[in-house]
Amino acid sequence: MKKALPIMIQGTHSDAGKSIITTGLCRIFYQDGYKTAPFKSQNMALNSYITLDGKEIGRAQGVQAEAAKTIATTDMNPILIKPTRDQESQIVVHGKPYRNMEAGSYRKDFFETGLQLIKDSYAKLSENYDRIVIEGAGSPAEINLNDRELVNMRVANLTNAPVILVGDIEKGGVFASLVGTLQLLSEEDRKRVIGVIINKFRGDLSLLTPGLDWFEAYTGVPILGVIPYIHNLTIDAEDSVALNRYSHEEDPTKEIDIAVVRYPMISNFTDIDPFIREPDCHVRFITKPEQLKQPDIIILPGSKNTIEDLRFLKETGLMGKIISVYKSGRTKVVGICGGYQMLGESITDPNHIESSISFETGLQLLPIQTTITKEKTTTLSEGLISFGGFDILVEGYEIHMGQSTYGDSYTPLIVMKGRSDGCVSNNGSVMGTYFHGIFHNDLFREKFINEVRKMKGLEAVHGRISFNQLREDAFDHLASHIREHVKLDYIYKKMEEFQTRGVSK
Repeated sequence: MKKALPIMIQGTHSDAGKSIITTGLCRIFYQDGYKTAPFKSQNMALNSYITLDGKEIGRAQGVQAEAAKTIATTDMNPILIKPTRDQESQIVVHGKPYRNMEAGSYRKDFFETGLQLIKDSYAKLSENYDRIVIEGAGSPAEINLNDRELVNMRVANLTNAPVILVGDIEKGGVFASLVGTLQLLSEEDRKRVIGVIINKFRGDLSLLTPGLDWFEAYTGVPILGVIPYIHNLTIDAEDSVALNRYSHEEDPTKEIDIAVVRYPMISNFTDIDPFIREPDCHVRFITKPEQLKQPDIIILPGSKNTIEDLRFLKETGLMGKIISVYKSGRTKVVGICGGYQMLGESITDPNHIESSISFETGLQLLPIQTTITKEKTTTLSEGLISFGGFDILVEGYEIHMGQSTYGDSYTPLIVMKGRSDGCVSNNGSVMGTYFHGIFHNDLFREKFINEVRKMKGLEAVHGRISFNQLREDAFDHLASHIREHVKLDYIYKKMEEFQTRGVSK
């Protein structure tokens, strides 16, 4: 029976760069002629990806599948954990909601079920692919959790995968975190670590070399590469920690100012990514009313707990500020998914699916009422938007628990086969949609930005970037960057050795 060769990427902590390096290796193995799949047994994330059959997985695994030029399936991420409130998460199994569970209950009651799901999914991938790039989560040295963990060394042992440990030098203390992680591993698990990668390096490599030599002498573990920081890489981020890189301040050198509301349970914030790459747009993330100022566009993104994030808007004063800025007549307001629901008249959660709060009034900017339902909509969608005198085909994906109904003055945003989506205000200044990825549609994004430019007395800009081409170029650039700075021949050799001889004694 065919058996894929795996490699596993683990990190000293969250946001060390595991997802990006996994993505790069997926593209490298594809370029080298291997049918390749990503695998993350258990992912905790609020950024999702919809497979062709309408199932929900972690966004990183969907993007990694794109890098590998293969079709994403739920076997690549059989367990997805989506936090809904403190100590509680929605557990998504093979792309569909399983149940909401508290952390202690999940650890106690789900372990055996989860382990079998992971074994079955990996077995299917192993039969159908040549190479599997496995991504861990957090750190393998979380000793308080390791007896029942489902995503790090247990998966490495289950798949007999060699492990590369990634450290992020940008945060400081990289040698301490690498050494400490290795020392906290069991002797058998340490033998699985074939080397380390130091990620996000800036500066003079000669100044780092004494530390590299010391590390190898002290630990006996080779340095497989030092990867310089890559600026403006157009690959989706998964962890909201990535948003810390963005300022809330305005940039007077950019013509279009876009303020994105960062509420506590923000989800699928990658909807904003295309604006970040537009040369005339400045995107900033705000959490306080005084940060809002007078932007050209306000975006309310998705939320995993819409009512409580709506409460956040009210309690911080952001809701009143958004309404005030909108009434000035110089700002467009856009809501996506949960943000769309917030723009309406009310949100009801009678079964307490997302929140213990049953009812909350919205911003009253769109004539819709939303009820949170037990059934989750997960689907790829397409339809026509009439915008700027053009009928524009747009594609996107939907992930929502709520269903919205409309008032008499309702004007749909998107006309679809047999139904419609979204809503536009009578004056055209407010729009909402359940379509994630709506601004990834290049023509619509161009028309939308040009309408804002016209409102400001600026000339239209045509022939904007193809965001999908930017992503493809980014995959290739990342692969080339890793090839240049990482010992790939050594990694290939160890992948073969582990499957033929197992862990070195």
